[in-house]
This record gives sequence, structure tokens and C-alpha cells, in this order.
Amino acid sequence: MPSAASAVVLRAGEHEVRISSPDKRLFPEAGVTKLDLVNYYLAVAEGALRGAGQRPCVMKRYPEGIGGESFFQKRAPANRPDWVCVTTLSFPSGRTAEEVVPCNAATLAWMANLNCIELHPHPVRMDDLDHPDELRIDLDPTPGVAWPQIVEVAAVVREVLDELRLTGFPKTSGSRGVHVIARIERRWGFDEVRRAALALAREVERRVPKLATSAWWKEERHGVFIDYNQNAKDRTVASAYSVRPRPDARVSAPVGWEELRECDPADFTVRTMPARFATLGDLHAAIDERACSLEPLLELSAKQAAGGQGDAPWPPHYRKQEGEPPRAPPSARRRKTSPS
Repeated sequence: MPSAASAVVLRAGEHEVRISSPDKRLFPEAGVTKLDLVNYYLAVAEGALRGAGQRPCVMKRYPEGIGGESFFQKRAPANRPDWVCVTTLSFPSGRTAEEVVPCNAATLAWMANLNCIELHPHPVRMDDLDHPDELRIDLDPTPGVAWPQIVEVAAVVREVLDELRLTGFPKTSGSRGVHVIARIERRWGFDEVRRAALALAREVERRVPKLATSAWWKEERHGVFIDYNQNAKDRTVASAYSVRPRPDARVSAPVGWEELRECDPADFTVRTMPARFATLGDLHAAIDERACSLEPLLELSAKQAAGGQGDAPWPPHYRKQEGEPPRAPPSARRRKTSPS
């Protein structure tokens, strides 16, 4: 176990945070230590809290760095400072958990000290856990899809959002894809937000069917998959400024729409983002001022349903939904019905 001498104490706002094993290399290839991770989150705390602040977060911990095993921890550690906020969430399984809610920079540092490399917030705030305030559009490229195609699909997403009077804020995912976040009014439940996301995914697919897909089953996908199920209850995505477990210590970086076309996601790392943030500020700074209505997307969903497009598959651990198609990939269904 680390000795007291191997720890450092940092001040973050009104609080002090003890950092154990500050020299532990969480990213061996990039040479990024735990202390580097903590200092990164303190440097971009304003932006990181805009993305994850006031939201319950699943803690994804990497005790031995990105080269070792990681695990998700939904329940907040019992031994925590009194300034770390928590809230109790209920899940589709019927279980509950008291999750950490980052409310200040010190909590970001405390989480990083627990080897929480990523930030995985739910799309709700702690004062209303039943009504999401953001629509999450996750553009996930299938193998072999290059960045220009992802950007082209993102441009169509923007086009659809603009037509339906929603404002999308793009960011690199920190991996291979793109996230577009739209703030929404807190008037709809998780199922309605997911239905709106599915409608958007299908509309983008309709406009560029060779580039994008809303197909849930991997065997049916091509191009860029628009993962509508990221809006189902209990699902989380890496938020803005979240570090990702990549060898180069890449982060999920807010970008402008024009910049998205020209940027290289590999340029946004723990090493480079603090200077960018100090120079440009948070490119998502206006997001909370742009809460939009989901009504146009839900009207589109109703039109799609009237045209024969019902629900689409849910993730496997969710209860079977009314009108949901068979929860098995087409190849499995064909094997089951083929003559012996």
C-alpha cells in the first residue's frame, strides 16, 4: 500500500484532495501519471462540470492503469469526503444505487485519485432523475469507416436537428466516433427521449442510406451506426472533456461544426487540452442556454410509426417492450426457423 510520503495534497476550490501514488503511470505509452490526470481535470473543470456536473455518474475504475483490468462501480464508496455529493438512482432491473454526483472541481480530482479515468454521467440532473435534459446522438463507426465519412454523417445529423429546431453541440468521442449533444427541456421521460433518438437515427439513415444505419444488430450494420439506445435509461456515454482509455490519453473534445471536418481526434489529449481550454474556453459554453423541445422529433416518430416503422430492439437487459421486434439477431432467427 502507498505510504503517506508517497501522497500529495492538492487544493481544489474550498477543498483539499489527497492524491495517493501520484506517480503511478495510468497511461504507460503516453507517460501520463495519476497526478497528470488529476491536474488535467482541474485545468478543464469548468467544461467538465458543464458536461458531467450535477449528474449521477457511474465510476469506471482502472486500478492498474489502462493496461490492467477495469470495472464499473455504480455505488459511491462509503468512505468519501462529506463534500462529495451523491444521489440514489433506480434502474430497470429494480435495483437502486447511490451514485457520485460531481458538483465541484474537488470531486473530479477525488474521482481521478480513485483511478476513474473517464466521466460517465447519466443524462439527468440530481434534482430531477426522471426527465433527461439532453439528447445524445452517438455516431459509432463500423470497422473500416474513416473519419471523413463520420463527419459527413454528423453534418446530416446537424441538418436534421436544425430543421427540427434543435441545437446540436458536437464533440469527438475520444475514441473513433462523434457525439452530438442537444439540450432538451425536462418534459419527457427516458422512453420518449429514446423514441426521439430512434426517429432521428432513421431519418438520417433515410437521407444517406449508404453512409449511416440505425440497425441494432451488428450483422446488419454498415457505415456509421447511430446508437439510439444510448438514450435508454441507465445508459451513459463519456461526457465532454472525459479522458478515454486510449494509449495516447485521448479525450472527448468539444469542437465547432467547421472544425469537426478538419480536425484529427488524436490531437486532443490530456497533454494538449488544458492549453486549448485556456485559449478557447469551453466550446459548449452556451449549451445550457439552448434547451429545445422534443415535439418535432416525436411528431417525426409518429409519422414513421404510421408508415410501418415501429419500435426497434432494446439492449438485452431491458424488459421486453410492447411492439418491440424479436430480440435476437436475424441470423439466429433464420437458424431457428430453418428445416432440420
